[in-house]
Amino acid sequence: MLNVVAIMGRLVADPELRTTQSGISVASFRIACDRSYARPGEQRQADFFDVVAWRQQAEFVCKYFQKGSLIAIDGSLQTRQYQDKNGNNRTAFEIVANNINFAGPKNSGSTGPAAPYQGGTSHQNAQYARPAAVEAAPSYSAGSADDFAVIDDNDDLPF
Repeated sequence: MLNVVAIMGRLVADPELRTTQSGISVASFRIACDRSYARPGEQRQADFFDVVAWRQQAEFVCKYFQKGSLIAIDGSLQTRQYQDKNGNNRTAFEIVANNINFAGPKNSGSTGPAAPYQGGTSHQNAQYARPAAVEAAPSYSAGSADDFAVIDDNDDLPF
């Protein structure tokens, strides 16, 4: 069977971190995802999805993301049954996150732990991230036309 969800959106509120009785971290949060189509003259609609992250993903999202942060998630869709306060049976649909990634800066340009763009860094490969000095690439816009050689393409191609 195939159950794969990939979604990108903004957090509606700060993630909530809890710990189970056995000491496992679990975070729950909701994201808003704009629909791809808007009728002319109407405002674009958004869908709201509940997300659950476990263990390291839960700690990662609570440490680096806050309300308004753009987040990319891949995971699976799950349902669970529960009874509400009135004793009615309900079904909850939620995305269980497998991977959580930064997707961009926080909306409105305010500063905070999630504001800088991390280039797709996720909790799984954050430990392998290189220091900023190592990642700095040379600027190619500083070159001149003399740095390039003219290739003569008048001959036959070798294939």
